[in-house]
Amino acid sequence: MAEEYISDRLKIKLEQSIIDSHLTMEILLKYNKGDFDHIKAVKAEGFPPVDNKRIINMTGEVSYSIPSQKLTEKLKKFRISLPQLSTDENKDVLLSEKELTEIGKQLMSCYSFGILNGGSATSYADSKKNRSFNPDLFDQLREPFELLSEASRGRAKGITPAFINPDGTVGPSFIELKMRALLINDCPSMFQMTSYFNDESIGKTYKKYENSPYLKDLIEKKDNNICRVKTGIQPLLAAFTQSCAGEKKTLFETSDGSLLPIPGGHGQCFITLKKVFTDLYQSGVRFISIGNVDNIGYTPEPVSLAILALSGKPAGFDFSYKTPVDVKGGILIRDERGHLNCADLGVAIDNKAVEEAERQGTSILFNCATGLFNLEYLVNNIDWIINSLPMRFSDQDKDAGKYSQAEQVTWEVIGLLDDILIFAINKYERFLAAKTIMENLMTSGLELGESINEDLKSTATELNKGLVKKLKNTYGLKLEKGRWIPV
Repeated sequence: MAEEYISDRLKIKLEQSIIDSHLTMEILLKYNKGDFDHIKAVKAEGFPPVDNKRIINMTGEVSYSIPSQKLTEKLKKFRISLPQLSTDENKDVLLSEKELTEIGKQLMSCYSFGILNGGSATSYADSKKNRSFNPDLFDQLREPFELLSEASRGRAKGITPAFINPDGTVGPSFIELKMRALLINDCPSMFQMTSYFNDESIGKTYKKYENSPYLKDLIEKKDNNICRVKTGIQPLLAAFTQSCAGEKKTLFETSDGSLLPIPGGHGQCFITLKKVFTDLYQSGVRFISIGNVDNIGYTPEPVSLAILALSGKPAGFDFSYKTPVDVKGGILIRDERGHLNCADLGVAIDNKAVEEAERQGTSILFNCATGLFNLEYLVNNIDWIINSLPMRFSDQDKDAGKYSQAEQVTWEVIGLLDDILIFAINKYERFLAAKTIMENLMTSGLELGESINEDLKSTATELNKGLVKKLKNTYGLKLEKGRWIPV
């Protein structure tokens, strides 16, 4: 029993807290029984090449080859009409990007778009973290930084401004943009994972979005109130004692004797959204995507959707060709089992080994934290995924004290699944992420002075080009008198 690891006093505190006591005690029991002892860091054995079979290059003109009989079966299964397509029963069919786009658009009726909206903008707007990115850049952009920081402080990141307009005003929020893209693409629904701390404020904000100038006309035209979102609320776990406090863990107490509630990582999306996935499947949805809310480049992608549906594979994941600024995060590797996997730079794989591979011309693919799933497979295997996704414990030394926290990483699911697809994408088109306000300001296209190095300026230019293209082509906006407004 897990109760043997905590006192009656702690048990009462746990039951009276906002923490999910059942899940916390389950994790504590498994840890102390040694159920997580087998979990090791991912080891990289090499870098898989882009072969246009498992790893598909999405940066140029995309095509997809499929046996004629299989194509006919898939089109019939998903009720897709391509009258202009001629097939020969004995030959493979090479589908063009135009044909894949048409298939993907027809699949939108059985697709749902998901966002991980559990985080707050605390770290995003932290001045120390933003200054550490580049002190000169921070000093130069202090005024717009303060503008975004003020608009973000104490709010869920998804409902903070996604960029700064050329005239210096703030643009729409990350969520407003995504909802607009869904309406334009005729995607019928959206789902999300929120947290205990921000679910109420997010819900109230979505209600206001029904009258947003970016959404209201489209909601009426499409007869689809996209602001009504299916939601799973991520539970909070208790912090645990560090390993140095004893071989067996118990619950951590702060200096005032209270328990410390913390989220268990975005990898908890599978357990948090389990019911949402089931409800979506029962309503006729057959494909879903999951991605981070702060990635402006993450929107419905018809071509990727078409390829996944035709392939019959369980999932596909976006990886961008690594750039000089991609120094922290996961990259695509072949692990010791020969599986495709995601390994953290500097942790699972040495940075020097990556640099040497790049010098030799090897393409390194960087994780974009976006996954596309066959929902039938996901629903049928959800319990196995929940139980198999690694639970990792890390020691922390913060204002609350020295404790350990249990976390699951969403994208470690890549290493669990067999026979997946990897979409090798253009970073500047589909991976415009903003982990800090500084990244947001670079993407917004603010002018950088002479003291900023040329590599950083070049990166900022490319990011802004990607943003402008996305705002025009995907989000249906136009630049008028220094502001991006709906067409």
